[in-house]
Amino acid sequence: MTGEPRGGSRRRGGGRAGRIAERQAAPAADARPVRPGMPGGRYAPLRESDMQQIYDTALRLLEDVGMGTPIPEFTEVVTEAGGWLDADGRLHYPRALIEEGIRRSTKEWIWHGFDDGKSIHVGGNRVHYGTAGAAVLIHDFETNRFRPSTIADVYDCARLVDSFEHVHFFGRTCVARDLEDPRDLDLSTAYAVLTGTSKPSGSAWFDPRHVRESVEMFDLALGGPGEFAKRPFVVGYNTFVVPPMRFAEEANQCMVAQVETGMPVLLLSAGQAGATAPAALAGALVQALAECLAGLCNVNMLRPGHPCIMGMWPFVSDLRTGAMSGGSGEEAVINAAAAQLLNWMGLPSGVPASMTDSKVPDAQSGHEKGLTVGLAANAGANLIFESAGMLASLLACSPEQLVIDNDMMGAVNRTVRGIEVDEATLSAGVIAEVIAGPGHFLGSAQTLSLMQTEYVYPIIGDRDSPENWTDAGGLSALQVAHRRARQVLSEHYPDHVSPEVDARIREAFPISLPSRFT
Repeated sequence: MTGEPRGGSRRRGGGRAGRIAERQAAPAADARPVRPGMPGGRYAPLRESDMQQIYDTALRLLEDVGMGTPIPEFTEVVTEAGGWLDADGRLHYPRALIEEGIRRSTKEWIWHGFDDGKSIHVGGNRVHYGTAGAAVLIHDFETNRFRPSTIADVYDCARLVDSFEHVHFFGRTCVARDLEDPRDLDLSTAYAVLTGTSKPSGSAWFDPRHVRESVEMFDLALGGPGEFAKRPFVVGYNTFVVPPMRFAEEANQCMVAQVETGMPVLLLSAGQAGATAPAALAGALVQALAECLAGLCNVNMLRPGHPCIMGMWPFVSDLRTGAMSGGSGEEAVINAAAAQLLNWMGLPSGVPASMTDSKVPDAQSGHEKGLTVGLAANAGANLIFESAGMLASLLACSPEQLVIDNDMMGAVNRTVRGIEVDEATLSAGVIAEVIAGPGHFLGSAQTLSLMQTEYVYPIIGDRDSPENWTDAGGLSALQVAHRRARQVLSEHYPDHVSPEVDARIREAFPISLPSRFT
């Protein structure tokens, strides 16, 4: 999508239009100005001594205080390895046990796409952007009101993300509130994620039996039993703790099923500073790290090396009201710090950003999203969740916001890339040639060669003059995004699951999403 004309823009005539069109031709994927997995890490809100103190305090809490309400499967493996269960039912983790769990863990792994050409390498300092969430509302552009989200919305959001250049993975963005039966909800959501995109994807489950059935569905789509475990393209988004420092029983049972079926796990701790986590940002980081390390230890005692993402998601409260403040400066810095801390430990990092408190795509959503995503990316977060589409502190999702945020992610990724300095880019010879010749750089060979490899161009963002913008209809970014979303949803139907396979899936499982093949 690099270089597409902005919807509603007026095309200029003559030879200049031809030259512009030629320059807009997208370069090969490996020559584009930004790509999945650009290396981050230039922004560092914590000193190394800060990170060491946070780490030591988290391990001390796990040993001295422990985790509440553990399930038997994890209690057994932890106690066999040296942990203990106290009289209050809290599971304690000695420091050596946690560090053994870290040692056993996989530090880098491949999150496959159904299309393996879209797979991403998780770990190191590689930065990727994607979605997640459990929004219960959809912002309706036509009415500027909210309505309950549906299974069709899950599928449509997946299709939109599948068409984007700068959003690298898709996780369920909203909950299908039109489905009341838990099995129908879990399996239909898994189906919508499967068929809506061939990118790496993720979802959540309410019941371990539904995890196993979904993996059977994925096996069927890939060609037979056991195929998903060979090339897992779906991550289980698992909110496995109830902060502070207590396991969520049903989510942990789902985690056991995810481990046993070969599904990678997002170990998601989502304490809210000032409510379910300390108001002190350092304390919120300590608690989130302790909770995620307990989950990582559990998984690696059960199956060493099972792929996990350390989902430190410390949320922030507006302490005047207690409400979540997803777009605040505090949220931006604490999630960047979480990414820096996890990368320092050598563990795959996943943090949330772009969680604006605004209810609509507007100036507030723009500055909050840009701030939070920009800091997380430049801190080197491997996976940035919630990065597109979300509104109202994660309560709502918007197709138009998804489109706008794809533009934003391209710009943010350009800041992650930074500036390459070498003999060629220093440009002394080019400067001398221009001074001796035309006096400007517009037509120089260097300018033409770098147009598509050094610069990122927006699809929705407007760069026309006021006159040309007015002549083209005077559309706002939101209006252009609405037009773009409607166009994509009317045309883009991923076809990586064939009609024959789709029919077999529908015969085997209750799928409430209507088939596009009938």
